[in-house]
Amino acid sequence: MPVSKKANGTIRMRDVAERAQVSRMTVSRALNSPESVNETLRNRVLEAVQELGYVHNHLARSLSSRRSNVIGLVLPSLENSIFSQTVKGISDVLRPLGYHLMVAESSDDPEDEEQVIAAFLAQRVGGLILHSTNHSPTAVRMLKASDTPVVENGDFPVDPVDMVVSYSNRAAAKAMTLHLARLGYKRIVFAGLAANPRAAERQRGFQDALAEIGQKSDRKHAVAVSRGFGGGTEAISYIEANVPDADALFCAGDVLAVGALLECDRRGWAVPDRLAIASFDDLDLMRHVSPAITSLRLPRYEIGRRSAQMILDRIEERTMPVTTIDLGFEIVQRASS
Repeated sequence: MPVSKKANGTIRMRDVAERAQVSRMTVSRALNSPESVNETLRNRVLEAVQELGYVHNHLARSLSSRRSNVIGLVLPSLENSIFSQTVKGISDVLRPLGYHLMVAESSDDPEDEEQVIAAFLAQRVGGLILHSTNHSPTAVRMLKASDTPVVENGDFPVDPVDMVVSYSNRAAAKAMTLHLARLGYKRIVFAGLAANPRAAERQRGFQDALAEIGQKSDRKHAVAVSRGFGGGTEAISYIEANVPDADALFCAGDVLAVGALLECDRRGWAVPDRLAIASFDDLDLMRHVSPAITSLRLPRYEIGRRSAQMILDRIEERTMPVTTIDLGFEIVQRASS
């Protein structure tokens, strides 16, 4: 059945009613007072809502149809300090122009992200910035049906929802692994977080580099560890037990690298003589530990700034095209390798 839309592409309650073959009043009651609608009709309405990606606006009766001056930002974690510069970049653009930033957490779970996205869209946010690029099908349908400007910035998605400002996790990890190989390291181990899509891409980059230098891929040379400093400790314990001849450790995050460095110090392992360490992100801490840690520097502030500017340009119709911007990365060589 064809779906009619407003000129801007937004799915309306009428579209849901047509798909479910019920009246608009029944759709309204099913969404606002579900107990007043029999189960069969209610299920038809809910199925149509999911199929069309319709987002029910709970404030519709008291607000105009215009979007708010709030921009939503969905991050994998509110505890991880690596996102602070991105948040600052977004805020520095929005605040002077009278826009407000609202931040929520997805825990890197597509279902959790879907719920957060639905909540933001129901409040008619002016735009959404999503750090994750791994979305549920329902979330994608909601985003596209809402006609809300969206920027993804945690990686380069295979099928972007809308606009993208990022760097390639895979390309960056490959570049760092090749850098370590050029320095003469031959038995490199990769440590990343389990169930983290960005860490998975970094591991693929690590494997790409090994293939390029003609080194056979060995499962023992990659390990999934816990978050935090403890994950770095786990990586060193893993090396001692499984790859005792490893000469370099590439960590998928700075906190892991610092944890590994501290564990090396506790064990009396000289860095880089016994084991070189390299990292991903380049927090300020990397310059201040001893030895300072070689790291991939990412333009996180600029990612935030550009993301916010693209959202505002779309809102004000200064620029309208779907855009992908690669801001790249930089390898910062320090004493740990």
